[in-house]
Amino acid sequence: MQKRTLGRSGLEVSAIGLGCMGLSFGYGPATDRPDAISLIRQAVEGGVTFFDTAEVYGPFTNEDLVGEALAPFRDQVVIATKFGFAFAADGTQQGLDSRPDSIRRAVEGSLKRLKIDTIDLLYQHRVDPNVPIEDVAGTVKDLIQQGKVRHFGLSEAGVATIRRAHAVQPVTALQSEYSLWWREPEEAVLPALEELGIGFVPFSPLGKGFLRGAINAATRFDSTDFRNTVPRFAPEARQANQGLVDLLGAIAAKKRVTPAQIALAWLLAQKPWIVPIPGTTKPHRLAENIGAADVTLTPDDLREIEGAIAKITVQGARYPQHLQALVGR
Repeated sequence: MQKRTLGRSGLEVSAIGLGCMGLSFGYGPATDRPDAISLIRQAVEGGVTFFDTAEVYGPFTNEDLVGEALAPFRDQVVIATKFGFAFAADGTQQGLDSRPDSIRRAVEGSLKRLKIDTIDLLYQHRVDPNVPIEDVAGTVKDLIQQGKVRHFGLSEAGVATIRRAHAVQPVTALQSEYSLWWREPEEAVLPALEELGIGFVPFSPLGKGFLRGAINAATRFDSTDFRNTVPRFAPEARQANQGLVDLLGAIAAKKRVTPAQIALAWLLAQKPWIVPIPGTTKPHRLAENIGAADVTLTPDDLREIEGAIAKITVQGARYPQHLQALVGR
């Protein structure tokens, strides 16, 4: 697979990474561990070198899974994880916590679970309004100097926070949602990242699965699937948004690829420092995602997509209100 560099950091990764959250958390029952390990290793065989996890996924179980799966390939891969939440004694997630001592404690836990000596890319998972971002960046800077972390990242942060953090410790990457059905980052975030030389890692690049074309208004999700709480996945919103999927299907058919591959290729065409991290639990979907790196969209293709998308208004918020309040700070 072709490689990309995240901003001006020098951190080189595969053009498409693998978001590992869904193997343990968020989209229904966890994948059986042997199958999950097999899928992660299939990604390595397919050329993926960039793997994304977090302590809160599970909590904790996803890091342990990723650590076991990637142990034989440590020198070939880049592992990203995240801190920023508090946990009760039983592991229940209890709100934000980016206090310096908590960051250091989280890093020690992540290193152990991931079975590594250094975290390649460490993100603050969500901006903590109770802790100055300068203190967060300064703590990660210390961890980098100690050799426990290589690169600093932010997730779902707003432009002002990005600038303040970057002034203390250069930010290698911002991770936020970005796709053909969520384009808000284009307004202020992408110009700021380009100015500062920061890479962009879009999560949910396939609209939490919707842009694949396999979900419709009649689809029923498992009771533990968090999409049940997302306004954009209400049946009436899915019905209203079907036109976007139909459009992708028509463009994909002309190019003899899949709608998901068009959606990922579109992201790759936006900037050379954008690296999407689609997640999946299915080997054939993984192969499909990897194949998107070989799909070339011409300027005419991109103009056609832009013109068609401009006629569609996506319905439904991307998060329920309590989660939306945590982003863009």
